[in-house]
Amino acid sequence: MKANCAGVNDGILPDVLEPGLSVVFCGTQAGAASARRGAYYAGPGNKFWPVLYQIGLVPVRLRPEDFRTVTRYGIGLTDVAKRSSGPDSALRGSHFDVTGLAARIAAHGPRILAFNGKRAAQAALGFGEGRLAYGRQAEMLAGTDIYVLPSTSGAAAGFWSIEPWKQLAMAVTGTIVR
Repeated sequence: MKANCAGVNDGILPDVLEPGLSVVFCGTQAGAASARRGAYYAGPGNKFWPVLYQIGLVPVRLRPEDFRTVTRYGIGLTDVAKRSSGPDSALRGSHFDVTGLAARIAAHGPRILAFNGKRAAQAALGFGEGRLAYGRQAEMLAGTDIYVLPSTSGAAAGFWSIEPWKQLAMAVTGTIVR
């Protein structure tokens, strides 16, 4: 299986998408470390790769540089702001490409779109923080179920809980994660 850049060749990180994935993880934008290393979730304190293994979505612990291989596990990767990088605090409304995200999701038809953090979900769904809870959402995007997860970023460690990630894993695999 080959990862598809979905027309976003000039983004900081390429999309890793193909038709029929089980889950596509959508971040806000590439962090500074990810942009430097050219790999998703590459910051030293980011929990993304260990958590994927811990909740059973991948059978081996992957490294950020392995990001192009995730499609073999039914996983895809994208960001809602493809052409910017750095801390979320530096983001402006013009950085978000919600239309592009919706088009990419519609074109590839994953079962689930999982936002890695509320900031990405707020931008894509147009919700204020008060209306957005972790877990499965009542709304869909391009016919795809949506989950909002606590960010795996080290900068968001104060909001961390693995429970919504376990709920997502159960939805994807049908297996209870302990």
